[in-house]
Amino acid sequence: MELLHPPRTLNPQGNARRVGVEIEFAGLDALQAATCVRQLFGGRIVENDPYSFSVEGSYYGDFLCELDSHYAHATEEDARSLKDLLFGLLDDRQAQELARKAGALIGDVARHWMPVEIVGPPIAYPEISSADRLVTALAEAGAQGTQESFVYGFGMQLNVEVAAFDAAYICHHLQAYCLASEWLRAAIQVDRTRRMLPFVDRFPSGYLRHILRPGYQPDLAGLIDDFLELNPTRNRELDMLPLFRFLDEERLAAVVDLTMVKARPTFHYRLPNASLGVEGWSVLQEWNRWVAVEKLAADEQRRHEMMHAWNQNNDRLLPDDWARLSKPWLENGGT
Repeated sequence: MELLHPPRTLNPQGNARRVGVEIEFAGLDALQAATCVRQLFGGRIVENDPYSFSVEGSYYGDFLCELDSHYAHATEEDARSLKDLLFGLLDDRQAQELARKAGALIGDVARHWMPVEIVGPPIAYPEISSADRLVTALAEAGAQGTQESFVYGFGMQLNVEVAAFDAAYICHHLQAYCLASEWLRAAIQVDRTRRMLPFVDRFPSGYLRHILRPGYQPDLAGLIDDFLELNPTRNRELDMLPLFRFLDEERLAAVVDLTMVKARPTFHYRLPNASLGVEGWSVLQEWNRWVAVEKLAADEQRRHEMMHAWNQNNDRLLPDDWARLSKPWLENGGT
């Protein structure tokens, strides 16, 4: 499959835009996953806790391989909380050790249903095929994708570095994504279990009507405020909170709990399935679908035509299937 390039290939610093890949799976533990990473890309494995391992100094940078449950990974804050709970009866070392043991106990239970996740470092987007080399190695080692069980709901996420920080650029990408969402869902065939979970929820209809109305041109503060009014959550198919925290942390902190929100200059695209072992599925394929969104964002005439068509359809008593209606604008670059 040929790599598609976004309309804007450089980041605000003038370097090639980067993308980070996160992928969930079952069938391997965190150490086995880290071993696959090291065998492919080099580096050294470092144990963070019994259910979390880093691969440091690989060809692409540092990877994190861990059970996808933050309760299984003790933090310094957890140790301080334990120390306070026990009225200071433990010193710092004892509190840290107790927190670590508690996390390991939780991990012993959670590993039976929680996936392992690999969080890759940001790499130049033309090298995204390296993620598929890792997917192949994981599958050959026994990793299972979301299709292997009806109880699985595993996702693959892209953290796509933005090309600019101005309100117009970000707004156009939000509009393009909202217009492309149903087409993406139909093309991806989002896993049934994932559809029932909140992590990739659609944007609410009120937000779609607001952002896709003619003449919507907010400044950055207005764009963030409008988003937070109807989306004060990480649980969206396109999670904008990392980017908005990067741009205006104080504004976000007034509305949402930032404990699980890491500031990043990226679009956090969460919709794709993690379909390891399925013939034809690839990270590159999902990247190319994302590029269709960026091409729409950059094409003002096509985006406005779609917005007009979306509003017309939305105003109907019985709206037509937007996934079908939107295909001509999105497939083959809108031609």
